[in-house]
Parts: sequence; structure tokens; C-alpha cells
Amino acid sequence: MNLLYAIDLKSLHWIHGGCRLIPLLSSSSLHTRSLSPHKEKPISWNTTHTFVLSNPLLSLLEKCNSTTHLKQIQAQMILTGLISDGLASSRLIAFCAISEWRNFDYCAKILFNTRNTNVFSWNTAIRGLSESENGNGSILLYKRMLGSGGLRPDNYTYPLLFRVCARLMLKFMGHEILGHVLQLGFDSDIFVHNAVIHMLVSCNELVAARKVFDESCVRDLVSWNSLINGNVRNGWAEEAIRLYREMEKEKVMPDEVTMIGVVSSCAQLEDLSLGRKFHRLIEERKLIVTIPLANALMDMYAKCGNLEAAKEIFDGMKKRTIVSWTTMVVGYAKFGLLDVAAKLFDEMPEKDVVPWNALIGGYIHAIQSKEALALFHKMQASNIKPDEVTMVYCLSACSQLGALDTGIWIHHYIEKHDLSLNVALGTALVDMYAKCGNITKAVQVFHELPRRNSLTWTAIIGGLALHGNARAAVSYFSKMIDVGLEPDEITFLGLLSACCHGGLVDEGRKYFAEMRSKFNLCPQLKHYSCMVDLLGRSGLLEEAEELIRAMPIEADAVVWGALFFACRVHGNVIVGERAASKLLELDPDDSGIYVLLANMYGEANMWEESRKVRKMMVERGVEKTPGCSSIEVNGVVSEFIVRDKSHPQSDQIYNCLIQLTRQMGLAG
Repeated sequence: MNLLYAIDLKSLHWIHGGCRLIPLLSSSSLHTRSLSPHKEKPISWNTTHTFVLSNPLLSLLEKCNSTTHLKQIQAQMILTGLISDGLASSRLIAFCAISEWRNFDYCAKILFNTRNTNVFSWNTAIRGLSESENGNGSILLYKRMLGSGGLRPDNYTYPLLFRVCARLMLKFMGHEILGHVLQLGFDSDIFVHNAVIHMLVSCNELVAARKVFDESCVRDLVSWNSLINGNVRNGWAEEAIRLYREMEKEKVMPDEVTMIGVVSSCAQLEDLSLGRKFHRLIEERKLIVTIPLANALMDMYAKCGNLEAAKEIFDGMKKRTIVSWTTMVVGYAKFGLLDVAAKLFDEMPEKDVVPWNALIGGYIHAIQSKEALALFHKMQASNIKPDEVTMVYCLSACSQLGALDTGIWIHHYIEKHDLSLNVALGTALVDMYAKCGNITKAVQVFHELPRRNSLTWTAIIGGLALHGNARAAVSYFSKMIDVGLEPDEITFLGLLSACCHGGLVDEGRKYFAEMRSKFNLCPQLKHYSCMVDLLGRSGLLEEAEELIRAMPIEADAVVWGALFFACRVHGNVIVGERAASKLLELDPDDSGIYVLLANMYGEANMWEESRKVRKMMVERGVEKTPGCSSIEVNGVVSEFIVRDKSHPQSDQIYNCLIQLTRQMGLAG
């Protein structure tokens, strides 16, 4: 018998019972060598088995630590004839498949060329391949098993295969294997049944999973847990809670895994009251608070805004994982407690990319973009490889700062390190280029993206509007509708802004009306301010004021401000006075309103009214807020206020301003 015979798997095809499996995988998916120690716990050998005790050669496998040693033992087994025994050969296969020193290539050679192999040996090899990085090989091995003749898969075979389909999201392959399960009658086995449910929920087929669950004659706590946690992972928190209520009615007692699912549902729903009830239930039933359950409780409290309760659980943990630390960092960062989040972050014993992203994201949400980029550079110095989420946050920081050079550098970094240009990252790139002034590049990136969603279209529409390309923005909106995507409130904000900048009054009226009539969207304050601005810029001040008074919601300072600025441009003092009066009611400490109102009176030669406004400003103690501007030079963003001399190059800056002023004076 030639045990080193190389098997050509490319020619394998199998049809069973009229059910054809999906096309064969590459043979390289099975012949994958892995000689480095595996992270899974070492194989547990049964050294007390009578057959092992009577054959000392087999006990040597327990001490075997390399393929070379294995081959020596195998040679002795061939010489003694022990290799023909099914149990003996299965231990050889187990060493190659699931021991610390795995070698799938050699495992296949032994398996395919040993007579009288049993189902246990095939299952062991399938298990080893299913746990490897290239789990597809286990499916190919399953096909070979069925074609070997005389061997029939058992209830241990299919859970292994379904686990692979779940991990790799092989939905169609999972359905093919499910067909075999039904044909061979294993659908009533509880282990197979639970594996099917797990596979379906992992492949986002929750309706099918529920159907299997409801129609099954066998189900246990694992079945309930698989369905509950599957719904949670897919964002169906309310359905997960309903399932738990059904489980209670059927008198099935929950365990720690169940509670992780329902507590996580409360986190998604941000339902603090329900989350507390489940926490009390855990304590009342004296369930073991495992580390994953403690992390889930912390996450629930943090997302529901009760950071004190989350910190209490955190402080009481005897052992914390990186998830525990990250949960607290995310919680503090979400609610703007960045100093506390940063302190906790620095105390973490180990960090991967997730807590770095959490803190960077916290700075972004707090509009502290310079700090976010500084943390990103520190992350690189710590040899932590950024991922797509990191890049999205950094691009958002560049968008907030207008830091085009840094944004371009990040774009090059993404390309150099082959980061996946998913929809979120592509949208962030489009948004960054648009907000940083390079709309041509934004459009180019938009068209180069492999996938686009509503947010991507919204970003390009808003970017074109920002650059005054009104017709182009309207055109992209039409294309978005043509490809079947639904606009949201932000999309219409960009669209109405484009109409405003382009003076497209009729188009603006039309789209504003269609928000409610065609797309069932309720206009918000920002949409009304855009319409008021559009009508005001076009001189339709009375129509703009009438729109404000007809609003179903109370107008804010932005809406009245749009009307006020338009009145000043068109010199309409009467409407302007009414708008200014409303603005001063809403924000009496805004110095800009007083200044603009006084200037409007001055431009209308109403000097007495202008003096009264300035006197009112002094009497109320309102001081003019100094203007602020920023500029990026060589990737560094500098901020300035009026008469600011804090910059180290302030002398050169002011000399440059003097020269520019002289040149403008000479130019008239």
C-alpha cells in the first residue's frame, strides 16, 4: 500500500439521490499545510483504552511532536500490521487533523489510502479542516467521504459542516447540505437541528431559522439560545425579546447564554428599565455571571447612559478582557467624557484596534478633530494596524478641519495597504474631498467606487451643492432615484441647499413638496431654513415669512436668521425688523444680530434706529464675538481669531496681510 500516494481531487464529482452539490472547490483548499502550533487546545488522547494499553506503539502518539516522529510511528504500524486496525489508523488521522502539529496534506494521504477507515476518522479529518482558516476544505472532504462507498455520515458529521457554513457565510452550500440531512433522516437529531438553526441565523436567514425551529419536534435550550442570539446579532432586538417571552411560557429555564442575548437586546433598544429587570433576574436565579455576560451588562448600561452602573460591574470583575476595557472606553467616549475615556484607555494592559477606534471616534463626535488625528498618529507609532473604521474616522476628522493634504495622505495609505474600500469608507472619501474643496476628485472617487448606497449618493449631492454646482446636484439626485435608492432627510437637505445656491426656486418648491407627498418624509427645521433662504435670496420675502408662520413646528434662530439676512440683502427693513425681533427673543446674547440690525438701519439711512440698537447692545452687556478662521499648511491646521498673536509665525503673517492690503488698495 502506497501511503504517500498523491490524490488528485480535481476529478472528484458526486451526485447523490438526485441532489447535486454546488461546484467543486479548488483542490488546494484541502491540501493546506499548517505546521505551526494551533491556538485550539491540544488533543485529549484516551490513554486508558484497553486497545491502547495492549499496543504501546499507539501511546507514543501522545508524546509525538512533529510529522517526522509521526512517520516513524506509522512505519512501525505498517510493519506490525497495526495500520489495518480502524482504531489505530484513526489515531494517526487525529494527530494530523486536530493535534497541536496539524498537517492536513498528510492527513488526506493517510485517510484516502487506508483500508477500512471508519466514520470517526472522516469526522476527525472534517473537524480539523473545519477549524482551519480555509474551512472550505471540510466540504470537499465530505464529498469524498460520500463517494468512498459504504460509509454513511452520522449526527456528528453535519454539525461540523454547518459550523463551517455559518462561519464563512456559505448560505447556498448550507442549503445543499441541509438537503442531505433531510434525505438521510438526521433532521430529528437535536445536535444537527441546533447546528441548522445556528447556520441559518449566521447567514441572516432568520425567517427560515424560525420556521425550522417552529416545525421541529426536538428543541432544547441551545435551540432557543441560537435563535435569540441570532436575532440580536442581526439587529432584531424586539424579536429576540419576544422569543424570550415565549421561552418563559414553555417553562424553559434560561442560562448565561440566554441572558447575554436578552441583555444585548436591551442595549440595542437602549431600554434601561428592561435591562435592569433582566439584571435582577440574573441575580435572583443565581446565574453565573461569566465574563461575556458581565461585558454584556456593562455594554447595556453604557449604551443606556448609566455609566455608574457599568463602572460598578467593571470594578467588580476579577478578570477583565480587552472587551471589558473597550466597553467602558466606548461608553465614556459616547457621552463626551473624553478625559475619563482617555485615562481608562491609557490604563488598558493591552489594546487592539477596537479601543483605539473607540477613542478616536469619541473625539470625532465631540468635534475634536485635531485630537483625533493626533491619536491616530500615536496609534501608528504603537504599531497597531488601522482598519477601515479607523480610516473612516480619520477622514471625518479631515472633513471637519478642511485638512485636504492629510485626507490625500490617508487615501494613499488606504490604497498602499489594500484596505477594503467598502461603502462606508468610500462614502467618507467622497465626503472628505467635497468638504475639503476638491469636488472634481470627489466625483472621480464616487464613480470609481465598486458599491454605493444612499449615503454615498447623499455625500456627492451635498458636496456638489456645497460647491455651487446646483444643476449637477439635481442631476445626481435624479440618477439616485432611477437606480432605486430611497433618499432621506439628509439627501433632501443637500438637494434644497443646491437649489438655494443655484437660485432654483421652482425646483426647490417642487422637491420640498415631494418630501412629504412622494417620499413620506417630514421636513425638519433645517429643510425649512433652506427654503426660507432660497425664497429670501430670490427676493420673495413675504412668501418666505408666510412659510415660517405656516410651519407645523416652532421656527428656530436658523430659520429666522435666513429671513433676516435676506431682508438685509434686499433692504427690506420692515420684514427685517420683525425677523430681528424674533431672533433677539430666541437669543438675546448673540452679538451678531445687534451688529447686523444696526448695519441694516445704517444702510437705510435710519441712523437714530442704528444708534438705539448699539446702545441696547451696550446696556445688555453684549460683546461682539471675535471671528475665527483656520487654515491647513503642510498637513498642520492652525486656527486664528481677530488680533491673535499666539501663532509662532504671527509677525510674518501680519507682514503678509499688510502687503496683501496694499496690493488690494492699488488694485482699487
